[in-house]
Amino acid sequence: QVQLVESGGGLVQSGGSLRLSCAASEITFSMYAMGWYRQVPGKQRELVATITSGERTNYADSVKGRFTISRDNAKNTVYLQMNSLKTEDTAVYYCVQYSGSYAVEHSFRSWGQGTQVTVSS
Repeated sequence: QVQLVESGGGLVQSGGSLRLSCAASEITFSMYAMGWYRQVPGKQRELVATITSGERTNYADSVKGRFTISRDNAKNTVYLQMNSLKTEDTAVYYCVQYSGSYAVEHSFRSWGQGTQVTVSS
């Protein structure tokens, strides 16, 4: 099974930026859609952004204009650039690989272990 390893989380002040990375352990990375979810304790996991194998992107309304998802197939890595961070962005962020080229809901192939993002006021 493919392994997804996230990095880049941490503590940042409101208005600041962070870039999350998710490295996949296989060379067929480019074939699959990728995404980022986030979860706050006691709440449902929330979809943040997705990117298809053809690099078509989609964002939750709450992050549009502030977050950017991208991928580097040569490095088997997907990124989430987060700008203008707000306290409500505080969550554990998870990288996900979908089962095909498109981000079909609930059709997951693998999940990362999660990385904590904390935004202070």
